[in-house]
Amino acid sequence: MAGIPLLMRELTPFEHSVLLLLCEGKTNAAIAHETSHSEKVIENTVSRAAHAFNLHATPDTNLRVVLALAYRSHFGDKAFERFGVECQYAEVDENGKRMCNRHI
Repeated sequence: MAGIPLLMRELTPFEHSVLLLLCEGKTNAAIAHETSHSEKVIENTVSRAAHAFNLHATPDTNLRVVLALAYRSHFGDKAFERFGVECQYAEVDENGKRMCNRHI
C-alpha cells in the first residue's frame, strides 16, 4: 500500500463509534453486542467505512487492520487513549500538560 488514503466522504456518527471499537481490536460480534445491533449491521458498517477510505480487500492485506490504520491516521490515536498508551506525538506544553501536537 502506497500510503494511507484520504477520506472520500464524511463518516456517520455510527461509523465513527464502530471504527473506534474496531480500533480497540473488537470483533464484529463484540461491537454488535456493545452497540445493540446485529453482526450483519456491523459488517455492513465496516464495509461502508472501508469504501469511504477507498479501501478494498486483497489477498495480501487484512482490511480491518488497514481500516484501523487509516482511521487512526486520519482521526488520531483515541483508541490508544482508552488503553493508556500515549500518542507518539505527545509533548509537554508550557503549562506542563501533555498533549498531542498532531491530533488536536
